[in-house]
Amino acid sequence: MGLPHIVTRAEWLAAREKLLAKEKAATRARDELNAERRGLPMVEVDRDYLFDGADGKATLLDLFAGRVQLIVYHFMFAPEWDAGCRGCSGFIDQIGHLAHLRARGTTFVAVSRAPFTRILPFKARMGWVVPWFSACGGEFNRDFAASYADADGQVHDRPGLSCFLRDGDRVFHTYSTFDRGLDGLGSTTSLLDLTALGRQDEWGVQYHDEYEEFGY
Repeated sequence: MGLPHIVTRAEWLAAREKLLAKEKAATRARDELNAERRGLPMVEVDRDYLFDGADGKATLLDLFAGRVQLIVYHFMFAPEWDAGCRGCSGFIDQIGHLAHLRARGTTFVAVSRAPFTRILPFKARMGWVVPWFSACGGEFNRDFAASYADADGQVHDRPGLSCFLRDGDRVFHTYSTFDRGLDGLGSTTSLLDLTALGRQDEWGVQYHDEYEEFGY
């Protein structure tokens, strides 16, 4: 790939201002898209799912950890693999301090089809503290389009994010995105933009150790 052209400072400023106008238009369009996403209807999850995690068996409701929203990262890790997907690993690497999400009533977890006994050593190797659960043997990945079977019956995974909202003990699915839909995601605000409640700007940003509830 070639280097950019060399120009004068005045020429650069003119080109930058032209691009800035397009960037501002894209930001406004993204804000409108986020608002439309928050207005999507939701569907109640009426099926029971069981996961394996650090504290044993857990239901989908348990994954919320008492908060009102849940973001699930569908991490590609097949049951027969010894290590997780490299691309998914890169995505988890860029997830920031979870206190900022949690202060906004939002829990972030990873879910894979691999048994928890395979997930645990790989998680330790990567040094991650993001809660990670196994959906091995269940239908969670398939039901939320993170897994599919080809014509030969071979099961394949794809990376994605699914968002859930709870009302008491009732759980609702609000949004999912996959593959290129993950581009540019990973920051606290970009993840909150996928949820039904959005950024909740009235909370403000604090040092992560100053929230009433903080840490991993």
